[in-house]
Amino acid sequence: MFLRRNRRVVDGVAYDYWSLVKTVRTIKGPRQQVVATLGKEPGLESGVRRGWEQIGDMLEGREPSGMQGLLGESMPDAPRRQWAQVDVQGVRVERVREFGEVYLALSLWRRLGLHRLLEELIEPGREEVPWEVVACILTVARFCGQKSELEVAERWYADSALEDLLGVAIPLVNDSRLYRGLDVLLRRKDELCAHLQERYRSWFGLEFEFLIYDVTSTYFEGEAASNKKAARGYSRDNRSDCKQVNIGLVVTPEGLPVGYEVFAGNTADVSTVEEMIEMMEVKYGQPKRIWVMGLRPGDHRTRRANDLGATRPRCVSAPDQLRREGSRKTLALVYPAHASRRRF
Repeated sequence: MFLRRNRRVVDGVAYDYWSLVKTVRTIKGPRQQVVATLGKEPGLESGVRRGWEQIGDMLEGREPSGMQGLLGESMPDAPRRQWAQVDVQGVRVERVREFGEVYLALSLWRRLGLHRLLEELIEPGREEVPWEVVACILTVARFCGQKSELEVAERWYADSALEDLLGVAIPLVNDSRLYRGLDVLLRRKDELCAHLQERYRSWFGLEFEFLIYDVTSTYFEGEAASNKKAARGYSRDNRSDCKQVNIGLVVTPEGLPVGYEVFAGNTADVSTVEEMIEMMEVKYGQPKRIWVMGLRPGDHRTRRANDLGATRPRCVSAPDQLRREGSRKTLALVYPAHASRRRF
């Protein structure tokens, strides 16, 4: 998306305003479509005027109202504004904030219905910021490529437009609240995965007949004494001196994540395969499904996987070189900040 400057002459007076424009693909080729008009010029009919106040309506996919309060809360039409010419040479810009990718991420979050799902799943308590809003902040930040919750709290949130879009003040977004939000989300992992699978089916017609599975790991600096799954094992990061956990991820060929599980750091890859398949079948049934995984030819784990294929004929293994490149691309879709340093 990009900003386009426009000019309109009304009663002999020229007025400048800006349009937020995106490029869309059509059967006739790429075309430009106006998302919103920012800084409304006088004389426009109320039915076609759009601006910052209507962003909440546009995210929900409904006809914008005359005025917008907090995100999702419509308000009555505002009185007609008075306009005046301004000498732009005497105006300075302050607090420039990121908007484009934040708007896209928030739009996807709401179109997926995740805000409504979490409102139903998480019972409200004494928290000052609802947990579904904290989850939204975490997800939007990850979508925009932020590496850590600490960076979100100390810099990124204040530099983004989320304060205005969500109505959460900057001092309320701190690293402690974000970390606690991750704990709350973890308890709803299965419901979230099931919800996203249903969205994949309704949006893209996916039947999950072909699934790709791979394992990566992440290590800890320190003893990690409180983490029961932290253990020393085969390190893809060449850090055998550190404890780690293994992460098994199931995705579609298009790169859409279906489910994941965290295993002890000393768990063999092929052992995670059996557990992951059983877990997916218990949670989502056993439809006609082909599993593809990567193991090295001649490795004892490959022979174990072949034994698994004898009882589950739809389990196959892929050459290690092809699997490594595919896994890196898959991880880049799910965890873009970590993909560049993760070894498979």
